[in-house]
Amino acid sequence: MFRIPTVTKNLLIINVLAFLAMKLLLPVTGIDLNSLFGLHFFMASNFQVYQLVTYMFMHGGWEHIILNMFMLWMFGAVVEQVWGGKKFLFYYIFCGVGAGVMQEIAQFFWVYFMLDGQQALSLGDSITVMHQLSTQLNGLTTVGASGGIYALLLAFGMMFPDEKMFIIPIPIPIKAKWMVLGSIAIEFFSALSMPGSNVAHLAHLGGMIFGFFLIRYWRKHPGQSYRPGNTQFFSNLKAKWDARSQHHSHTERSGNPDWDYNANKRANQEEVDRILDKIRKSGYDSLTREEKQKLFDQSKK
Repeated sequence: MFRIPTVTKNLLIINVLAFLAMKLLLPVTGIDLNSLFGLHFFMASNFQVYQLVTYMFMHGGWEHIILNMFMLWMFGAVVEQVWGGKKFLFYYIFCGVGAGVMQEIAQFFWVYFMLDGQQALSLGDSITVMHQLSTQLNGLTTVGASGGIYALLLAFGMMFPDEKMFIIPIPIPIKAKWMVLGSIAIEFFSALSMPGSNVAHLAHLGGMIFGFFLIRYWRKHPGQSYRPGNTQFFSNLKAKWDARSQHHSHTERSGNPDWDYNANKRANQEEVDRILDKIRKSGYDSLTREEKQKLFDQSKK
């Protein structure tokens, strides 16, 4: 955990530098970086498409960034070590953008129902009013890495569902899969009960939703990405081959050798071991397409 992989380390550095720049520039120059790079409501006058990415690197306060960076370090380091830097970064940005899209949708309906409750407007009339109030709607701004980080939490739970973790203030360890399900339930009910909250609960859920479908896609296309079969996929796969090797070795000693068969099995085991060692040293993305397919084929046997 203390050996932070490259992409996670750079994400931590960028977030901290962006936060410090925001804190320093605002009182000195009056420039609010959160207003420039935070995600504005898409009907607001200050909305820009690039904000769907940049909002992930901005934060509102010390507590906000400390909690997010702690979770990024804790889950991001593990996920990146398993997937490799490129796949990890794509997942993080993709889910962060997805979280931003979900937040935009949630804000649209929140504004719509607010206007409808006051004036009983149709959808078309509400959109017209939103255009007229575009300057006032600039106050609906979202900042924070939480959408991508909740997606990392989901990825960790899907890869290591039975890994036990301590969560303050719960005094007993909880399996990762229950932690993920609990987080989903909390964010869902919080979104329903506090639709106008300063916490972007639907963005958190959006990051997890986009992450879930992306991981499902990758699992169905193993030649394109990592496909975890269980809690310790690679270790269990190697253990399975070691057990088979011992079994066939015993068969040879008992007087029933099948030299060609066992030689082929040994060669396959050596190839799988070589691939697993390559993953541990260079990450999953270093594998060729043929190596990924072979690993996937062997995991199903």
